[in-house]
Formats: sequence, structure tokens, C-alpha cells
Amino acid sequence: MDPDEYFNRTRMVIVAGKGGVGKTVLSAALARLAARTGRTALLVEVDGRNAVASLFDVAEIAYEETVIAPATDHTAAVRARSITPDTALVEWLDDHGMKLISKRLQRTGAIDVIATATPGIKDLLVLGKIKQLVVESDADVVIVDAPAAGHAMTFLRAPAMLAEMARSGPIHTQAHAVLEMLHDPRQCEVMLVTLPEETPVNELIDTAFQLEDDVGIQLAPVVVNGMYPVIDGLDTDLSNVDLSSVKSNLGAAKIAELRAAGDFRHKRSELQTSQRDRLADMLPLEQLALPYIFDADIGLEQIDELADALARAIEALDV
Repeated sequence: MDPDEYFNRTRMVIVAGKGGVGKTVLSAALARLAARTGRTALLVEVDGRNAVASLFDVAEIAYEETVIAPATDHTAAVRARSITPDTALVEWLDDHGMKLISKRLQRTGAIDVIATATPGIKDLLVLGKIKQLVVESDADVVIVDAPAAGHAMTFLRAPAMLAEMARSGPIHTQAHAVLEMLHDPRQCEVMLVTLPEETPVNELIDTAFQLEDDVGIQLAPVVVNGMYPVIDGLDTDLSNVDLSSVKSNLGAAKIAELRAAGDFRHKRSELQTSQRDRLADMLPLEQLALPYIFDADIGLEQIDELADALARAIEALDV
């Protein structure tokens, strides 16, 4: 599948996964890849961590839209914004003719009290703003860096819960509008990301079934992040190999270190193969494998490296 065709499928991609699996980095790589296809990408943070800013070497991602990667001769721009429940609530009150109330709430610090009074209302406010962006923004594709997997489920379940609780009124209307977006694959799909390890794979499988059964949302191919490159020969039995000449050059201690490193990489290779096979057996979705980035700091250069790998993985998908 051509990356251009992939981004034609849906208006928005929500990236979700267990904390620490590279969810934010994947969101950034998706945005860069979309920009390479000529599409202006809007990258949305929803948990207030401001993690995207450091990846693109900008000071801060604010509520108002910010260009974090300008357009070039070969790519469209990448823009970003951070949406929090407090700012979404203030804007919602302003849009519904309650600007004076919203200003008073901000001054008195009562916004958080209101936002937490009804379970799920914070998530609905954020999703409602995202829906507005999907409908009204001139960005070609919206990429949402969702909360970590545990919160992601409550985040995406909130509209259905509130639609049931509020049988009429503005909350009911907002909840149904968001549900329509989540259920329409032309507007929204979720891309789950994991590491090739037992616990994050288990959590991804559980999250995938909950999203399909409880939320009714379209799932994209899953991303297996942090794949170590395969090194041939690591499974070679050295017990019958004459290492005397090597020992004389490197010394016994260095040979032991090399053996340990080789054993680690061999076991890691076996682990990631077995976990990918298990994931394929339990979840009938295609997989996109992305390499482990060995650099200490992740910046735009590394994001582009992942975008390259993501493009190759998408191109290998069956149409």
C-alpha cells in the first residue's frame, strides 16, 4: 500500500498504547510521513505533557495551533496544538454564550471542580474539540497522541457513557456527535503501538478487543516498535571453535563481554519473533515493524528515520 493511499483512508488517526512503548514518537513519525505525501498534518496532544515540543525542537506546544515543522519544497507543514479539559471547557462555555461565566470560573479556580463533577466530562470536552478540528481545520490529516492505554479506554468510552447518562441537552448532543465520528472509519481510526515484549503485547491485545467491542472503532495495522535488527550468526555454537588467536588479541575478559552481548542480542531476537508471532495469532491485524533507535536523544533526525521505516512498512502491506 502506498503511504499516500493509506492517508486517504481516514481523516484522523488516534495513536494509543501502553506508556513507554513510543506512542508520542510514532505520532510524530506519522505526522512527518503525512507531510511527505503533501498533506498538512495537525498533531494533537491531549495529556498536557508537552512531549512533542522536544521532538521538534520547539519551546512549547500551546492550545493555539503552532507550526512545528514548516513546509518545504518536498513536504507540507506539520502543525501542533495541546488540548486540555480546562481550555476545552472554557472554549465550550464561550461558544455557548457563557463567556462571562467562563471568565469568572477561571478567576475563582472552579473550572476543575465543574470538570470533575461528572465522570467522563473531561474526556468528552477534549474529544468534542478534536471533532471540531476534524470538521473545521484546514489540516489534511489529524493525528492524536492519545493517553496511555489504561486511560485511553476511559477516554474513548466517555462519549457512549455520557450519551446514556444525559438523555437530552448539550452534553447529550456533544456525546452523540463524537460517537458518530468515532464510529465512522472515514473520519477516525486507532493505531495501537507496542514493544515486542510480553506485557505490552498482552495490553495491546486486550485494548484492541475492548476498542472493537465497547467503542466500535476502526483499528489500523498495529505497530511493533523497538525492533532490534537481526544479526546473522548469533546462534552459532562456539564450543568447538578454536578461539585461541582471538583470545590472544582481545583477552579473556573482552571475549566474555562479547559472548554476553551476543547472547543478549540472540535472546532478544528470539523474544521479538515469538511475541510478534503470538500477536499475529491472537489479533488478526497486519503489523508495521519499526526499528529500535539507539540514539540517546530523539529529535527530528530520528523522527525522520522512523518515518522512513514506517513508509517501507506501509508499502509492504496488502492493499
